[in-house]
Amino acid sequence: MDLLRSLPIGLYLEQPQTWLHKLDPRVKFIWLMSFLTTYIFANNLWRVSLVALLILATLIARIPKRVWQQQMGWLLMLCFFVLVIAAISPDGLGISYQPRLPANDLILTEQSNPTTSATPNLSPTTNPTPTSKTLSTQKQKKYSYILFEKGAIKVTRRSLDLAISLSTILFTVIYSTNLYLLTTAPEEITAALESLMQPLKRFNIPVTEITLMLTLSLRFIPLVLEEIQNLIRSVMTRAINWKKLGFKGAIKVWMLVAERLLENLLLRAEQMANAMMVRGFTSPNEHRVQWHDLRLKRRDGLAIAALIIFWGVRLAIGTEV
Repeated sequence: MDLLRSLPIGLYLEQPQTWLHKLDPRVKFIWLMSFLTTYIFANNLWRVSLVALLILATLIARIPKRVWQQQMGWLLMLCFFVLVIAAISPDGLGISYQPRLPANDLILTEQSNPTTSATPNLSPTTNPTPTSKTLSTQKQKKYSYILFEKGAIKVTRRSLDLAISLSTILFTVIYSTNLYLLTTAPEEITAALESLMQPLKRFNIPVTEITLMLTLSLRFIPLVLEEIQNLIRSVMTRAINWKKLGFKGAIKVWMLVAERLLENLLLRAEQMANAMMVRGFTSPNEHRVQWHDLRLKRRDGLAIAALIIFWGVRLAIGTEV
């Protein structure tokens, strides 16, 4: 079991360098915020388009299949189950639906043409010819609030709308963030955030300290996964008979494992702090490290232009009516 390979969440892909890697981290961060905000008050067509756009960007970037195949597969499966469960769940309206039109179309025709019914029928053997209004009424598609109903399973228009909204938002939030972390180094992320947050220094907000803590937290994620992996392997090598331990015994074992995990993480944090102090790091303002040189290039200009088109399409066709 290798958590660093089976769960590569928040890890940076160093090789190969795709065109997503070469984009400016500030431009990629604005794209990420656009993905995370455009689905608000958007219709389902736009939300499904966001999912398709993320998958298309992954394929066009030529990211190795081994990197995204397992993540995207599990995430799509999870979103599919959310879609099915939400679609067959009650929509929350609590109404008993009744059709707007009567079952018999002749009743509607007779009510719309009262002069015909008042005129005496002089020729009972002849059938009245249908009018064009009657034919157009019959050709109209019947509206149905309940899309599918079989036994206890019922899918309504509102439940399907909520299911599509829920599943697409789940995929967009998780995969767009993971794709950003996959193609952007932690140092680039912090440098981009520090550059974008420079106006906040006028309000005495410690921007440098915040970005430093973010850098350390991103660097700490692989260490946490490594410690969890080592502890799970140590438990597996001892061949514990869980049936003999029972429920209380198993809880005690896992509590000891959790305590050991916390001790190891605190030890790693202390070692990281000591390493920074030995190197003379007293404060971010006195010991600055320039990790990444932020310069906008031609590809970044094309990405910004595509972002403007992206928002234009969102405002044109993506707004929920």
